[in-house]
Amino acid sequence: MTKAQMLKKEILAQYKSVRQFSLEMKIPYSTLVTALERGIEGMAYGTVISICDRLNLNPVSFQSLDNATVSEQLLENRVMHDYMKMNNEGKEKFLELMEDFATIKKYRK
Repeated sequence: MTKAQMLKKEILAQYKSVRQFSLEMKIPYSTLVTALERGIEGMAYGTVISICDRLNLNPVSFQSLDNATVSEQLLENRVMHDYMKMNNEGKEKFLELMEDFATIKKYRK
């Protein structure tokens, strides 16, 4: 399944029609239909991110984000990317610091 097909499937799962979704997103219907038929590669990156955010989809894999937002998912990916660059000593220190910060009330949700 292509990314455009995945988007269309999710749009129709969450909205009555592609037209309704385009109205709510303030994207011209013809632009959205063309992208869904021909592929989203020509669509502006910001538009794709906005669509994914509205549909609660990961903008890379187009899988559901469950309870996370696109911004939270992107931050998580960035943290994991930087974590994977570290050696074992760095990873251990990083995890210790995270545990310390998680116990401080000021830094918790």
